[in-house]
Amino acid sequence: MKGIVFPGNRELELMEFPDPVPSSGEVVLEIKASGMCGSDLHFYRAAEGGKSLGIMTDGSPIIAGHEPCGVVVARDPGLLDEIAPEGTRVMCHHYSGCGICRDCRSGWQQLCPEGMVVYGATAHGAHAPYMAVPADTLVPLPESLSYSEGAAISCGTTTAYSALKRMNVTGRETLSVFGQGPVGLSAVMFARELGARVVAIDISDERLGLAKEFGAHELINASETDPIESIKELTNGRGADMSIECSGVPDVRAQSVRSTGTWGTVCFVGEGGSVTLDVSRDINRKQLTIMGSWTFSSFGQAECAQYIADRGIDLDRIFTHRFVLSEAKAAYALFDQQNTGKGVFEF
Repeated sequence: MKGIVFPGNRELELMEFPDPVPSSGEVVLEIKASGMCGSDLHFYRAAEGGKSLGIMTDGSPIIAGHEPCGVVVARDPGLLDEIAPEGTRVMCHHYSGCGICRDCRSGWQQLCPEGMVVYGATAHGAHAPYMAVPADTLVPLPESLSYSEGAAISCGTTTAYSALKRMNVTGRETLSVFGQGPVGLSAVMFARELGARVVAIDISDERLGLAKEFGAHELINASETDPIESIKELTNGRGADMSIECSGVPDVRAQSVRSTGTWGTVCFVGEGGSVTLDVSRDINRKQLTIMGSWTFSSFGQAECAQYIADRGIDLDRIFTHRFVLSEAKAAYALFDQQNTGKGVFEF
């Protein structure tokens, strides 16, 4: 089979790999949809792919893609019959840990103190027709959801859901969402569903247009106006009650803090980089709560999927582009521009 590999410097190769077979405790998924995530761009852009980012592997090429959704087509015969029967529609929590520590047993394998496997980074991912994963990483896909929706839920969408849940959004707030990539758009969608007044901020008119479709009440193009002043104008000088930062850009992180009013809550979701703040002026004397939220647990992924299914939310509209594997180079060249919605490879 062919799989996508990121050698670095915005290069991409479709390389030949053997079809996977299940090892002990594993299943093989026939991938039906594999989402494109903003964090994939870190590997795509880095000088030497994952090696430049400090990802430790034996140097062998790694198939990219950490948003898997598909069907179980093979399994370790030693698994109990009721665990992941062939034909089961599933997503995959894209981390694996020791399986026995407190974090692993609570569904937070990415926090495992013994180290973790990240599918699509340190082990083969889903940008290929088949993928082998431990059975305990599987998350059921509700029957009413499409495979592409399941792929979105497998990272970006549940990342937003988990952050908003930690922030305890109640619907009474004005919530600013900085960055309208797939995570930010999902945050807009969920925050509107919860009843909040949503302010969407980005530098792309195209992405702001998508945010409007997803329910944003107010749009701010940060390349044309100061988002801090604009948010204060929209809130009678108070600032937002809550802010979620999805871009990972240092200056944008600072804007998300400085545009949030007293007793507010700020959540950093975007990965990488740093931020410089005046602790007294920007945080202490505003009584701010600042938190970080890194992806989600396997239980949170299942909860997010059921939330979407129960409410009939049309998550498929987050995809502005759908590709087949042979279009990979053009797909990532387009996604790299960061002015579209989400992309997905469908099989």
